[in-house]
Formats: sequence, structure tokens, C-alpha cells
Amino acid sequence: MFGSRVRGAALAAVVLAGFAVSCSSDPAASAGASSAASAPATPSASAADSAPSASPLPGAAESGPAAPPASRRPASAPPGTPPPEKVRDAFAGLQATLDGSCTPSECAYFLGRVHDELHSLDAAMKADPKGPGHFPEPIALVAKLDTELGGDRSFQNLKKHQTLLIGTRDKINTWMQGHPDDYR
Repeated sequence: MFGSRVRGAALAAVVLAGFAVSCSSDPAASAGASSAASAPATPSASAADSAPSASPLPGAAESGPAAPPASRRPASAPPGTPPPEKVRDAFAGLQATLDGSCTPSECAYFLGRVHDELHSLDAAMKADPKGPGHFPEPIALVAKLDTELGGDRSFQNLKKHQTLLIGTRDKINTWMQGHPDDYR
């Protein structure tokens, strides 16, 4: 998931920069878009954060990256933070880990991905318009996992808590299967 998000963000930045260059008649805006396309993508950067907004109207004032809708951003998120995924999308990411396993060559990636997918789903549930009270069990399971992990996301700690990590994923998957209206 991490690698695909970085590639996706980098691709989106390049596409947006190309669009901005082709739509802009202002050479200064073109130079700004070119520098955004050559900037390295970071895991926490989104396409909206890495590419300037381009106005389709020549001479229109640039207002910077558009802020996500306030209704989808948690109250604690700083302005400019991209909204969390929808519950169905985050759940699909979690389900994609069901066929994975902790093979010697892929164990660190697999456990890290399960951890990340659980937290993406947790964030999506907390930001869902139905409210976090609609998802009490999955949110409680992730909170219990976080307590056990103690904020340590290192491979050694994830491996130590592998049974709890995979068990949490499986319990949330079972809970979600019993609530199909929440992900379809």
C-alpha cells in the first residue's frame, strides 16, 4: 500500500503539473508547475499538496491547493490534510491483505501493510458521516491493538504482536461482513 500510494501521488503530481503547464498562458505558472513535477514525492504528501492549483482562466488569482471538504475532515486534522478514505475503500484495502502471509522475504511488508490498512479503516470509520458510534467494535479493536503496540510500529514489535495484529484484522473483517451496508 505504501509504495502504491507514493507512486500514485507522484503520478498525480506529474499529470497535474502537465495539465497546469498546458492550460497556463502565464510563464511563471508554467515554471511553478515544472518545479512541482520534479519535487520528490513523500508518503505523507498528496497530489493536492505537491502541485499548485492552476486556474483554467488566464489571469485568475491562484488560491493554492484546495482544502478538502470540512464534512469529511476530522475536527482534529489540520487544514490542508486530505480527507480519509471512504469506509468501503479502506475496507477493500484491508480485505486485500487476507490472502497475504508472513513469508520470510515479505513478512515486514505484510505486517506493516496490515497495520496501515487497519489504521486507514479506523480513520475512515471515525470520519464517516454515520459517526464513530456506528462502528464501535472495529474502533475498539484498533484501540486495543494500539495499546498493545505502544506506538512502536517497528517490524520487531509487529512480529512480536503478529497474532494480535492478524486477529484484529480477522475480527474486523468478520464484523464488517455482518454489516454489508457499511461497505457496499
